[in-house]
Amino acid sequence: MAFWNRRKSLDTLASLPGEQRLRKTLGWPHLVALGVGAIVGTGIYTLTGIGAGLAGPAVILSFALAGAVCACAALAYAEMATMMPVAGSAYTYSYAVIGEAVAWVVGWSLILEYTVVCAAVSVGWAAYVTGVLNAWHAGVPHALLAGPQAGGIVNLPAVLISFAVAGLLAVGTRESAVVNLFLVAIKLIALAAFVALALPAFDAGHFSPFAPYGFFQLSADGAKLGIVPAASLIFFAFYGFDTISTAAEETKNPGRDLSIGIVGSMVLCTLIYMLVAAAAIGALPAGALANSAEPLAFILRGLNHPLAATLVGAAAIVALPSVIMVFMYGQSRIFFVMARDGLLPRALARVSPRTGTPLLMTAITGIWAAIIAGIAPLKEIAELANAGTLCAFIAVATCMMVLRLREPARTRAFRTPLWWLVGPLAIGGCLYLFWNLPAITQIWFLSWNVFGFCIYLLYSSRKSNLAGQQPGI
Repeated sequence: MAFWNRRKSLDTLASLPGEQRLRKTLGWPHLVALGVGAIVGTGIYTLTGIGAGLAGPAVILSFALAGAVCACAALAYAEMATMMPVAGSAYTYSYAVIGEAVAWVVGWSLILEYTVVCAAVSVGWAAYVTGVLNAWHAGVPHALLAGPQAGGIVNLPAVLISFAVAGLLAVGTRESAVVNLFLVAIKLIALAAFVALALPAFDAGHFSPFAPYGFFQLSADGAKLGIVPAASLIFFAFYGFDTISTAAEETKNPGRDLSIGIVGSMVLCTLIYMLVAAAAIGALPAGALANSAEPLAFILRGLNHPLAATLVGAAAIVALPSVIMVFMYGQSRIFFVMARDGLLPRALARVSPRTGTPLLMTAITGIWAAIIAGIAPLKEIAELANAGTLCAFIAVATCMMVLRLREPARTRAFRTPLWWLVGPLAIGGCLYLFWNLPAITQIWFLSWNVFGFCIYLLYSSRKSNLAGQQPGI
């Protein structure tokens, strides 16, 4: 049969042999912590300054715009995840609702997203490590603390943390989730301490002019500035809830816990982001933050709180690995499910009988993330990750709407409110943000998918589990 007509059956998605089934070990507290652990991370700790450089004080509106788009996508994710409580996230939904070819593009984009996010957060983590090492006058050569584009040879801290997190994930899902709960608590305490110290120095004058570049403006060298370009970048700071859907197969009560985890973590993190961004710009002018890789610690040093700055940096060092952990977890599951479906070599879909985790896929994810983190700069990594995520969000919103029209009577544990409005808003918002990404990022993303589709035509379409079957089986 033609590959574009192949679809999985929604009624048989969970019918899997034991050696290819992931172990159910997670409850809703683990899922909320996974979401918060992924969302509250490099975006607020490191991209606040870059966003302020693009939009000025109006970066707060950029956070709001990116958050609104993500909120619409989160509602669609909650409905789809509770309907299909198996691993694979947007890839699996696309496979069952639209077809194999589209599912491949979405899965290939998710591979890009999760791998690049792991690398981006590793680079952000390394920036705080470098700040603490410099504060302690440790004397580590710059060549080992930065990639080639930053005047070094390799970002060794970023490489090491990628390997360390991959090792922890290999131990087991529940064990990793418990560690994540602890790291998330440290992260939230550090952000609360930052707000408490920054608010007394709040200066309303720092918010004038509020939007120096408006919604969109090109600089003299052609760079995109303004509220929307900043939102296209710091969109990176909001996603992470989608990794919760990759844990669906390992959730004890998916009908209840997945919607709590996805929607709850999104609402909580949006409130945290708005508060931290307002406190940061109120304490220091937006322009002063633009060139800092560790803006929160930079602000505290400027307010004569050197010890607090060091502690916030130390908290980031301790807690940011939780973000790497969650996205590396999601990446290994996407790889795993695509291999289980025959689109990648099936040998990659083996689960360890001792830990219940896909060890080989976790190791491969860790290695690729370490390579990218060791040589690439943060801004370019974050923008490329955003492109893959926007593709996945569009796919999930589309799947939600298609199923509402195709199978309106199917049982839904969670129903997206005003789906006919939320779905188009999610798709339109994501397309608009993608359009405002730098041209080179769009080119890299499209090139990645052209390369991936060649692999699909030459290998995956022939090896797929559904090759030769009838549509919808």
